Amino acid sequence: MKIFSIIITVLALALIVFNVTKINFDAPFQGDSIVALITILCALCAIILLQILRVSKKIENKYKK
Repeated sequence: MKIFSIIITVLALALIVFNVTKINFDAPFQGDSIVALITILCALCAIILLQILRVSKKIENKYKK
């Protein structure tokens, strides 16, 4: 599970970096820039959820011991 969450986090970070290059900073809320911003927000949410899952698994393991 740990390896899976690390792989998904790395993919989300790569998606963020790719979409930052697609943003038109002169008009960030028009055309493809809005799609890039939404994708960046979704990738950040995925990273946050994976971190919550990782912490909950650590707590679960400590509780079992």
